[in-house]
Amino acid sequence: MQLARLIRSLDVIESRGIMDVDITDISYHSHRVKEGTLFVAIPGTKRDGYHFIEESITRGARAIITEQIPLHPVDIPLVVVKDTRKALAQISAEFFSHPSREIRLVGITGTNGKTTTSYLIESIIKAAGKAVGVIGTINYRLGKKVQPAPTTTPQSYDLQQLLREMITKGAEYVVMEVSSHALDQERVRGCHFDVGVITNITPEHLDYHEDMDRYFAAKKRFFHEILPESEKDPWAIINLDDPLLEDLQKELPPVRVMTYGLDQGEVKAPQREISLGGIRATLSSPSGPLEIRTPLIGEYNLYNIMAATAVGISLGIPTEAIHQGIKDLSLIPGRMERIGDGNPWVLVDYAHTPDALEKAIKEVRRLALGRVFVVFGCGGDRDRTKRAPMGRIGVTWSELAIITSDNPRTEDPLKIIEEIEKGARGVSPHRYLVIPDRRKAIQKAIALAEEQDCVLITGKGHEDYQIIGEQRLPFDDRDEARKALEERDEGS
Repeated sequence: MQLARLIRSLDVIESRGIMDVDITDISYHSHRVKEGTLFVAIPGTKRDGYHFIEESITRGARAIITEQIPLHPVDIPLVVVKDTRKALAQISAEFFSHPSREIRLVGITGTNGKTTTSYLIESIIKAAGKAVGVIGTINYRLGKKVQPAPTTTPQSYDLQQLLREMITKGAEYVVMEVSSHALDQERVRGCHFDVGVITNITPEHLDYHEDMDRYFAAKKRFFHEILPESEKDPWAIINLDDPLLEDLQKELPPVRVMTYGLDQGEVKAPQREISLGGIRATLSSPSGPLEIRTPLIGEYNLYNIMAATAVGISLGIPTEAIHQGIKDLSLIPGRMERIGDGNPWVLVDYAHTPDALEKAIKEVRRLALGRVFVVFGCGGDRDRTKRAPMGRIGVTWSELAIITSDNPRTEDPLKIIEEIEKGARGVSPHRYLVIPDRRKAIQKAIALAEEQDCVLITGKGHEDYQIIGEQRLPFDDRDEARKALEERDEGS
């Protein structure tokens, strides 16, 4: 494809050289550049691609897009733009012939619930007899092909390439989790969405966004900028029970809107019964009443079900398929996932924010007949401001909290635990234990639990690894819980 065609939608500040050159690939990593590649120098969190322009030329780059003119003259075409991340997204969509125009595309953003909602929507679309791809936190998948997810939402070039591959393999729909990082870094620019969903907003990723206002501003870009640019007359699906989102609805540009809530909105659940055995509810919707029966646990999963139902309706999927899709989904990996036979109850959940942890423990507290034990920690090299609040929440809402390591990464695990303890100690110094070894923490909680008690293991969910230092070591909360239950049974 010619460079001139690729850059025709960009706001070019300056261009140098001949634009009628053939581009065979695009790269934002200098070490992936080969002969004929267009190198886009994007600013990274640690290093700026601008400093790798010379290396990319040495490797065979045919043209450069940058925010700054290099200090040393270059003898290949050069394009200067204000925002190379935005430019990368726009030219990537053009390079892969705008794949999002050829499918029904659903984007889900929000602090909590994105993954569960994506699984529900996927199941609904499958029940309607359509081929659906999913891009999200756990993996990227279409049919039997599953690949690991290095990030919730891929970089824009990788995203457009993935969408094109999914279409080639038969995808008619794609459901995508859209992270705040992706919105801030322009990764979904150039995607034409049919539906955009926002589940809720609570503090998260403040190590990156710095404050709640900037975090919310990143989320709002999906509805203020990305959805309105879609060529498809898109829908916005909004949770009315979240006060921040109720205000967002009032600010929306001209897109179609469908709302949901427990007792308000177009999709609501006036009749509902929630237990450790699952959810039974009757939903009221624009398509009529909908009976829900699912083993998924918790009120927040009812919210996810309502969001998925609203998406199904907005896509024109029959209520029979919506009902069947929700019924068919019995498990989301690491999302209130039940381990063992319920004696005691053991649940593994991804809750890793203060809000998610509080909701998870409160929900289990409300449903459990016995005591609630919670095992949790906080990730290293991430938002430190949530550590003390999570310590306070863990001790406040459980009979016993066991504070342990999560993914400490390059931080000292004991230092992270000390920061969590600041919140825990203020509630009660007698209602928590510190066991830095996560395996031993899980074993202790399950050993202490009696019949009808519930052990809630949070923070890592579906993850099958633990990051200690620079090492990614095999570790799965679910496997460790199963082993601990077996040891308990053998000892009884």
